[in-house]
Amino acid sequence: MSMRQRRRIFLVLLTVFVLFPAGLSAAQETNQSQYARRFQNGAQLYGLTRWQEAVIEFRRAQELAQNMNEWSQSLYWVILSELAFSDYGSALRDMDELQRRTPNSTFSRDMVYHRARVYFIQGYFEDALILFNRYNGSTTDSDRISADRRAASFFWMGECLYAMVQYDEAEKFYSWVIARYPNSPKVEAASYRIDLIKQKKIESELLALLQLSHEDALRTSEDYQRTIRTYEHTLNIYQRRIADLTNSGNSNQEIRQEENKPNIVSQNYAEEPSYTKPDNPPQQNGNSLLERAIKLEGHVQEILEGGQW
Repeated sequence: MSMRQRRRIFLVLLTVFVLFPAGLSAAQETNQSQYARRFQNGAQLYGLTRWQEAVIEFRRAQELAQNMNEWSQSLYWVILSELAFSDYGSALRDMDELQRRTPNSTFSRDMVYHRARVYFIQGYFEDALILFNRYNGSTTDSDRISADRRAASFFWMGECLYAMVQYDEAEKFYSWVIARYPNSPKVEAASYRIDLIKQKKIESELLALLQLSHEDALRTSEDYQRTIRTYEHTLNIYQRRIADLTNSGNSNQEIRQEENKPNIVSQNYAEEPSYTKPDNPPQQNGNSLLERAIKLEGHVQEILEGGQW
């Protein structure tokens, strides 16, 4: 190999070793700029509440990520965008992926809070309560953002208990938010919930009193109806007895009238033995019983008309 050929080979190798790293660096810089551009586009769309379009941009940024921090950051904002337009199924799947790939990142820790919110929205109040409590145990009030997030977490714990109709326990969490985090955005909502709980307690007491009064009224009405039925039954009995006694009295009078008629047959035929009528006949028991029954009927009518029961 001549000296000229060696020199050419050296120049070629020198060009490769010098230009290739420069080209690789240029490609990496291009990917980095594309990631930044896609992420910024997603952030702008998110701010404009165009969340579905923001998901697309954050997904593209996730594909262009150069390290795990960029990847987890873009996926985090994908999840926030999905939550914003209520795509909870996709959000939960992406939460699982973020937890699997970066279990110790701050994004993964914040996902505990957002997962609890999704469970609350879906009606899994007990599971949401456990996750909110777990989140509060993993964070501190180190700065304003962390304090506001913890206040919100305590507030949502109260919301879980409120939805589970455990008003006394819920009121404790609302009171805790007001006392511990007076500058939190959740203070006004917590105060409103406390007022609702007090109103519900008053309504419950009034409802209990109304139910008790209703039961007493029903009981009184039943007693009244029972008394009326008893008097009506008694009155019917005495009315029947009065009718029977009246009929019996009429029959006795007819018999006495027949006995007092002159015996025409005895004048035509042989005389019968004489019959002497007593001077003072005994008082009939039926007439005395009839008078008592009439008096009792009048007494019952006075009771019914006067409302004495």
